[in-house]
Amino acid sequence: MKDIRMAMIGYKFMGKAHSHAYHDMSMFFPHLPTPIKQVICGRTTGELEEARRRYGWQEAQTDWQEVVARADIDAIDISVPSNVHRDIALAAAAQGKHIFCEKPLALTLEDSKAMWQAAQTAGIVHMVGFNYRFAPAVRLAKSIIESGRLGRIYHMRAVFLQDWIVDPQFPHVWRLDKSVAGSGSLGDLGAHTIDLARYLVGEFKEVIGVEETFVKQRPMSESMTGLSAKAGSDAPMKEVTVDDATIFLARFQGGALGSFEATRFALGHRSTHAFEINGSKGSVRFDFERLNELEVYFESDDDDVRGFRRVLATDPAHAYSDVWWPAGHTIGYEHTVVHAVAEFLEAIRDGRQAVPDFGDGVMCQAVLEAVERSCDTRSWVHVEDELAAPARL
Repeated sequence: MKDIRMAMIGYKFMGKAHSHAYHDMSMFFPHLPTPIKQVICGRTTGELEEARRRYGWQEAQTDWQEVVARADIDAIDISVPSNVHRDIALAAAAQGKHIFCEKPLALTLEDSKAMWQAAQTAGIVHMVGFNYRFAPAVRLAKSIIESGRLGRIYHMRAVFLQDWIVDPQFPHVWRLDKSVAGSGSLGDLGAHTIDLARYLVGEFKEVIGVEETFVKQRPMSESMTGLSAKAGSDAPMKEVTVDDATIFLARFQGGALGSFEATRFALGHRSTHAFEINGSKGSVRFDFERLNELEVYFESDDDDVRGFRRVLATDPAHAYSDVWWPAGHTIGYEHTVVHAVAEFLEAIRDGRQAVPDFGDGVMCQAVLEAVERSCDTRSWVHVEDELAAPARL
C-alpha cells in the first residue's frame, strides 16, 4: 500500500502535533506508506478552516459521522476529548477504517473495552497515542531492562508534574470537567506514567491512592488553545469536577513496588515527566525535560567509577535516531509523535497490529479506575477486579 488517506477528527493541541507528524513521514520515513491529509474535522467553522490551511489538509468538514463513512478515507485519527472517543471509534471500526486514537482511550473502562472489541471484530489496525514510549532514551531503558542488565526489578517511581492551573483565576476548561475528560491530572498525566510502567516493568497488581482538588470553582472560559485559556472579567464560576493532583502506590505482578504522582499544581514544573527504575544489578532514570538523555547505573562497574552515567541517545545505535540528524544532534517532543505515527503506518503496511494498541488502552484505563476507586474507598484495589467488574453507574 503506497498511500494512506487520513481523516483527523480534532484540530487543536494534538491535532497540530499529529498533522506535523503526517507531514514529516515522506521526508524521514520514505519506506512507509505516505499519509495523505485528506480531511480535517471539527465543530467551529472559522477555526477549522484556519487549521486546515495551516496544517496542510485538503478539506475541512464539520460532521464527523459523514467523514467516517467516506469511501475515500482509509484511517481515522481521533484527537478530540475523551467523551467522544467511543462513538467515533465504534463508527470507524464499523466502516473498516484503521484508527489512531489519543489517550486516555475512552471516558470509562467499559467504553474502552467496547472500542477494543469493535476494533478486533473489524480486523483493523488500532493504536493509542502513548507517544512517550517512542523516545529513543525510553527505548534504550526498555532494551536494558529486557537484556537483564538491571537484574530483578525492585522499584519504579514516576512523576508527571505541571503548574499551568495553579492560579485560581485560570479559567474552567474542558480538562477540568469529568463528563468530558474522565479525570484530571490522573487521566491526563498519570495515564502516560502508567503506560510507561506497564511497558517497562509489567502489569499492575494492586494500587492505593489519594487525590485532591485544590481549587473547587473557576471562571468559565471563553476560549482555549493548547494549555492556555481566557475568561471574561464577569465570567460565571463553574465547579471543577476532576482531581488537581493524585498520588498512588502500586504493586506489580512481578513483585516490584511503584510510586506515582500526577499534578498540575507543582510550581516551577512546566512538564516534568520523569521515572527511575531500580534493579538488583543497576538502575535507569529518565526526565522528559532532558528528553535525549538516559542516566544508567551498573553495580558491576569498578568501584572507582561506579555511579550514574549520562547516555545521549542520539547515535544511530539508538531507536529512530538513524532517520534524523548526525550523532549528538537532539530531537524534541514532536518527534515522539512522529515515531508513534510511523509505527501506525508500518503496522498498516505490514498487516500486523500496532503497539501500543487498544488493549493497552484498556489496561491503562483499568489502572486509572482502580486508582480512583482506591481514593474513594481508602483501600487497596486489585486491578484485575476492575477488569472483571460489571459497568458501574
